[in-house]
Amino acid sequence: MRQPDLTYEEFIAQIKQRTGIDLALYKQEQMQRRLKGSMERAGADGYGAYLRLLDTNPAVRQVFLDRLTINVSELFRNPEHFGTLAERVLPEIAEGKRSLKIWSAGCSYGAEPVSLAVLALEKLPGVSCEILATDIDESILKAAGKGEFQDPDMKNVSPQRRAQWFQRDGAAWRAKPEVMRLIRFMKHNLLADSAPGTFDLIVCRNVVIYFGDEAKDRVNRMFFQALRPGGYLFVGGTERVADSELIGYENPMPFFYRKPR
Repeated sequence: MRQPDLTYEEFIAQIKQRTGIDLALYKQEQMQRRLKGSMERAGADGYGAYLRLLDTNPAVRQVFLDRLTINVSELFRNPEHFGTLAERVLPEIAEGKRSLKIWSAGCSYGAEPVSLAVLALEKLPGVSCEILATDIDESILKAAGKGEFQDPDMKNVSPQRRAQWFQRDGAAWRAKPEVMRLIRFMKHNLLADSAPGTFDLIVCRNVVIYFGDEAKDRVNRMFFQALRPGGYLFVGGTERVADSELIGYENPMPFFYRKPR
């Protein structure tokens, strides 16, 4: 007689036990759709069968983690927002300082922290910038550390920037050593870990949109606590911080939230 399949709730409880990732904090409908597609591709006919594959097949497990963390990005994604960062935010937070700390949270394969490093080198000469790039996916962090990008990733990078900060490496582009030296990569789970320090700028774009409302609020409050007075949170082009005033943020311009001085 066939054993009854695991329920969704039982499956996510097992995933939390094995990986520390709490899928209950993600939007349930989106997560169930994503899991259904992954299960079909893996040939699993239910949550129980899929869990067994995750336990025994490293390739299936890696695909699961990749799908979970949505590794989609590009250099200078939403160029107009990076223009605001370069022309207004960076000069403001750097005023009177010799060093800045920046956190790229949910950095995926590195396009975001590399974009931040390029801006720091261009806009903040004489200011020491340390960029912490974090993600939950160790394999994607390993890839990010190489600083390699494909042609589609480079569509928002001007010819001048390509020449100054990148070099061709076969079919790929590689960020130059002076760019990568500003970045430190580290595993971090936004939904489980505390903030890895205090920062002048936190960039978290197109990550929390997949979280449930309770998890979003928790993360946005963590970011607020991790910002130095006068520091900024920079969010994605389709995102906003719910209850931002209640948390304590100011919102001086779209997609940028400031902790009062």
